[in-house]
Amino acid sequence: MAEPIREELQVQHRTAVLVSVPDPTRKLGKERALDELKGLVKTAGVKVVGELVQLRGRPHPGTCLGKGKIEELKDLVDATGAELIIFDNNLTPSQGRHLELETKRIIVDRSELILDIFATHARSAEARLQVELAQLQYTRTRLKRMWTHLERIEGGIGASRGPGEKQIETDRRIIDQRIDELKLRLAEVEVRRERMVRQRESHSLVSVVGYTNAGKSTLMNALTGADVYVANQLFATLDTRTRKWTIPSWGELLLSDTVGFVRDLPHSLVASFKSTLEEARQADLLLHVVDASNPEAEQQAETVEQVLNEIGVEIRNYILVLNKVDAVQDRGVVDVLRAKYAHSVTVSALTGEGLDKLGLLVGELLGEGYVDAEVTTSAGNGKLFAFLAEHAEITDTQYVESTAILRCRISRNILWRVKGENTTVRVIDRPQPSFVN
Repeated sequence: MAEPIREELQVQHRTAVLVSVPDPTRKLGKERALDELKGLVKTAGVKVVGELVQLRGRPHPGTCLGKGKIEELKDLVDATGAELIIFDNNLTPSQGRHLELETKRIIVDRSELILDIFATHARSAEARLQVELAQLQYTRTRLKRMWTHLERIEGGIGASRGPGEKQIETDRRIIDQRIDELKLRLAEVEVRRERMVRQRESHSLVSVVGYTNAGKSTLMNALTGADVYVANQLFATLDTRTRKWTIPSWGELLLSDTVGFVRDLPHSLVASFKSTLEEARQADLLLHVVDASNPEAEQQAETVEQVLNEIGVEIRNYILVLNKVDAVQDRGVVDVLRAKYAHSVTVSALTGEGLDKLGLLVGELLGEGYVDAEVTTSAGNGKLFAFLAEHAEITDTQYVESTAILRCRISRNILWRVKGENTTVRVIDRPQPSFVN
């Protein structure tokens, strides 16, 4: 079962000072540099007692912060009595080690905090396996930092290595064995999930992706009437949920909600959650939900696209869903995003605004992936008739002696399964739809 990476790191109910050396390309002022980290620590159950931001070209290679800021940080933790120092940056093992020696406090970087949140929120067996794998891969490179209390102990006469080093080697072997075991188990899960997704070919699959807390679960509830868990916190849910959604312009389809993304997700976490995101890889259409009321909406949209590319999701049919328009204060952000994407729609999952328009656009884009086809086969080909009845919309059937000619509307993705011995398929061209925007 997934647990916090270090036993002493039980972040819930702890006090912390938050620290950031923000990326200058994000162009955030000091007043907003810690906004997202505050959301993460709130989700983790941490009480914030102090904040520190240093604007510099790049983090210091040895300690992330400059020398003067480290002294300021030491004064701050002493004054506030903070138990943890949580960085919005991903620290190298040596940076974390040096900072802990300087401040005499537990140092937590962004990746470790996110992994701790995922460990707390993992509910299904699959999510627990994925989080444990990510934790072990993260921990493996940081074993030396966790055994520094043994490095000062002499190894004894004739010993070339101290007990700290021996313990590191032992732990590394144990971790490697467990990583191999988890990878095998997750590979089996991925095969099962791929098979399960392929078995749903009788329904179109639409997958909801987006930044964490963009309102994906609220939108799914509004569209399907489902009771997906909703909370105003980051990473409230980690497991994929699939529900049926009926739209007038199309009919019944499957709507799948996925885990939310966030800036600088640990690479090990992204890799381990590939099987959970199989729904997104296999989807006929992606709904990319963006919190339009967030000043960083454009950067968050780019982050989601980067993660999708990283896990091998080919972005073809794609709708940008600008959610929470009821809370938008700057329409300029909405206009900029709509100008960048061919297909976008503004909605409020909370009030229902724009949901009908979203359904129309989904139907039109899904229709682009379908073709009208004329199938000519033997009149006794019952197996093919059954397949078409389940996977296509048959619009006309004619019989000429022992030959059957069927006209149907069918997905391009499964058209190849119709072709076979004594069967021919002719695609019938039709005018392209005009898209709603």
